[in-house]
Amino acid sequence: MKTKGLSIMALLLIASMVLTACGTTAVETVIVEIEGETVVVTVTPEIPYEPVVLQWNWNSEPPTADPSLATDTTSLDLDSNLFMGLTHIEDDGSSTPWLAESWDVSTDGLTWTFHLRDDIPWVRYNCQTGGVEFEYDADGNQRFVNAYDVEYGSKRTIDPATASDYAYVQYIIKNGQAVNDGEEGFTLDDIGVTAIDATTVQYDLEFAAGFFPAIAGMWTNYALPSWTIEAAHEKWTEPCTIVTNGPYVMTEWVHGATLNLMKNPHWPDADTVQIDEVHGVMINEASTAFAMYENGELYTTGVPLDDMDRVKADPVLSEELYIAPRSCTYYYGFTNNKAPFDDVRMRMAFSMSVDKQSLIDNVLKGGQVPAGQFAPNGIFGAPVYGTVGLPYDPAGAKALMDEYLAEKGMTVDDLEVVLMHNTSEGHAKIAAAIQQMWVDNLGVDMETQNQEWKVYLQTIKNTTPLDEMPHIWRLGWCADYADENNWVYEVFNSDAGANRLRRGCVDDVCTEVAALAFDDLTEAAKSEPDPAKRVEMYLEAEKLLSEVEAAYIPIYHYTRVNVTKPFLTRLYPSVGHAEFAFWSIDTSAMP
Repeated sequence: MKTKGLSIMALLLIASMVLTACGTTAVETVIVEIEGETVVVTVTPEIPYEPVVLQWNWNSEPPTADPSLATDTTSLDLDSNLFMGLTHIEDDGSSTPWLAESWDVSTDGLTWTFHLRDDIPWVRYNCQTGGVEFEYDADGNQRFVNAYDVEYGSKRTIDPATASDYAYVQYIIKNGQAVNDGEEGFTLDDIGVTAIDATTVQYDLEFAAGFFPAIAGMWTNYALPSWTIEAAHEKWTEPCTIVTNGPYVMTEWVHGATLNLMKNPHWPDADTVQIDEVHGVMINEASTAFAMYENGELYTTGVPLDDMDRVKADPVLSEELYIAPRSCTYYYGFTNNKAPFDDVRMRMAFSMSVDKQSLIDNVLKGGQVPAGQFAPNGIFGAPVYGTVGLPYDPAGAKALMDEYLAEKGMTVDDLEVVLMHNTSEGHAKIAAAIQQMWVDNLGVDMETQNQEWKVYLQTIKNTTPLDEMPHIWRLGWCADYADENNWVYEVFNSDAGANRLRRGCVDDVCTEVAALAFDDLTEAAKSEPDPAKRVEMYLEAEKLLSEVEAAYIPIYHYTRVNVTKPFLTRLYPSVGHAEFAFWSIDTSAMP
């Protein structure tokens, strides 16, 4: 009986092996002896785990992964996944605990004290093993993010040796501007950032500002790994070298091609992160990215302007289309101290010749809002739409230009104007449409140039030699935090902001309007304690900028125009960046 049973069971085992090999079943059959009896046991082997992968497009090469140097949305999409800020900006613009568990503010509003978590480890991806490893100090102690790392990160952004284009955000911190400007007698030790102990960091401010928790959470104040930066210098952000503390780690960066991320298994909240890997490409052409989306190679992407009508009419794609307001503004900047736009009449003429509604209706088709101001609704202090801005007035524009030309003894053919934008099919179509408006309304033709994103950002800095600057250039601005200070002051104030427009006196060349009223107004508004008064001040500032100075052309307030596969659940924050830790993929619904 025992021999016969073994023969039968041997046949069963062979049959099971055949079935498994053919892929019919994942069950294996084994023979065991229990208390003298031979028993057939079926065992279901463990199925190898398949990681959940997001197919993503960075759109372009991130100019940097260094938080102290980041200025653009691509770099910030990357950094917001690799690092944690003290606070987190929610969709309604509020600041909630993130790296900091809580914070206190002094009665005079000048001192903010943040109490940090003590369980966020510093980690590094090991390219040899493919694993994520903890960081240890020279004594073998595991490194956790502490207040000294925050102090280092904040001061590093301010340090003039870092050459951060975003250092002006830190001017709210006591002595931040003095140190960044290199004023004699000021050192990094004078900056108002102090680690009280390992889990407590204190910020002393130049003025009271209720919106400071939002600034404290910005990348300019990220905790940074000093030991890695000081050892690797500018190479510290390369894969296998970069040390991070966020929900993802960088596993690969082939410059100009791919940049991949992997979930950080040591992040304390890793169990809440569902997407294991992000496979990111760098496709700048919207049409190519959209073709990849339709082919299933990308899970979410923007919609090319040429495809908007087709997407809206398609029964499948229209269901995957998402259009909603976004706290961003698309604008054309004038180089205010470069002829002919060193004259306000020419800036007004070009601004009043742009039919923004026609651009939206016939080119963009994404429900965008024509802009007369800089900050969109939803930002504290932003004017109500339609209350600010120059009108579309071709006749009035032509009269202003003719007056200028007559005064200068010139004709329209004498005008030499260069319009520049970063390389993009969408930006090119917008530029072509607006350029045609200037031809039709003013009789002005011009040269159009484009540059790749990383190069372009360097070209339009306010330190570029004037003769190398385009006369007009495009840019977008998205909210870092939901307050007008982040818009009119930090972007356009000639004393403390980025001032790419070169308002006031730059390069020993002054515009005919020094615009002191705007600068003084935005300087005062940031520290005004009465919210109602701040709203009034920002309304006046927006009018001065777009109507009186005509320093730039606000063109439209963004909407998100995306298609997303039904199996991907993603967020569309009006403020903030793409944070994959809060997204999820239903793998059972994937084709």
